[in-house]
Amino acid sequence: MTRFKLYVAVTALLLAVTILIPSLLVLPFSADEVSGKLGERLMKQDQPVQGNQNQPTSIGVEVAVYRTASQTMEKLPLENYVTGVVAAEMPADFEMEALKAQALTARTYIVKQMISDNRVGLPEGADTADTELHQVYKNETELRNVWKSDYNWKIKKIKEAVTATAGQVLTYNGQPITATFFSTSNGYTENSEDYWSNSFPYLRSVQSPWDKNSPKFSDQKIFTIKEFEAKLGVKLASKSSVGNITEKTAGQRVAKVKINGKEFSGKEIREKLGLKSTDFEWVVKGDNIVITTEGYGHGVGMSQYGANGMASAGKNYQDIVKHYYQGVEISGADTMLAQITAKK
Repeated sequence: MTRFKLYVAVTALLLAVTILIPSLLVLPFSADEVSGKLGERLMKQDQPVQGNQNQPTSIGVEVAVYRTASQTMEKLPLENYVTGVVAAEMPADFEMEALKAQALTARTYIVKQMISDNRVGLPEGADTADTELHQVYKNETELRNVWKSDYNWKIKKIKEAVTATAGQVLTYNGQPITATFFSTSNGYTENSEDYWSNSFPYLRSVQSPWDKNSPKFSDQKIFTIKEFEAKLGVKLASKSSVGNITEKTAGQRVAKVKINGKEFSGKEIREKLGLKSTDFEWVVKGDNIVITTEGYGHGVGMSQYGANGMASAGKNYQDIVKHYYQGVEISGADTMLAQITAKK
């Protein structure tokens, strides 16, 4: 090849590369990404999501938590808040899939709260508080004090569960649900309207046989007859009997009871006497009333010990939440988080 031909060939090659390189640099970025619709193309909002595909969507979303003990406000990233809730609400030695289910409920709760602007009972500027009236939350310092030498392995495990579900929420008809949960059932969960006034189609009574292995499954309280009468504002008709349970709920708990002609709901009895559950039986023994309960908590939504039992039996977190919340989907929270960010 002559020097002239070699020069022409090299020049042509360089020209081709010059044209090609900009095309290669532009090619991976489509119009969808520029318009912000890449997430819709890869994973629609109303479709179940897996893993932590949506994790970046929570960046920039902060939760303002009112710390009731110090009466101060703590602001932190959403996923850090979810970590603090899971750490406070569920034992770290629970199965990983149960922890993931708890992370999903915690995130769903706060996303729904922040979208709805429901701030009743909260100080100005707060999105939520740190007690069980909302969700219990503990920060890093508090967790270190509680867990001490176990802090590293426990926080690592919980962060793994939170990361695995990042960007995901539970929805019904495209809207985040009221993701209530409690410790231990009596073998069944409750319909929401059997404990509260509102009826939700996804908070239905379902079987939860795994709870019988919970250390909190049964409890007993003893009251003197005088204590019992004072707490309920009643007078027993006789010392031989307490009253009659007149109605049961779908979850096999006490709906209504009559004591010497006065009617109470099971919830009223539980709250006035400080019982662990509305599934109770009582018997008079001398001058005392012995009350035995099964289950721990209100019974509506996801049972935590039930979730752990399902996970131990090989079920994943998707199986768990779809058992306890009927007809729900696991959805990406992109649009919801964008709404929250726009409000801030």
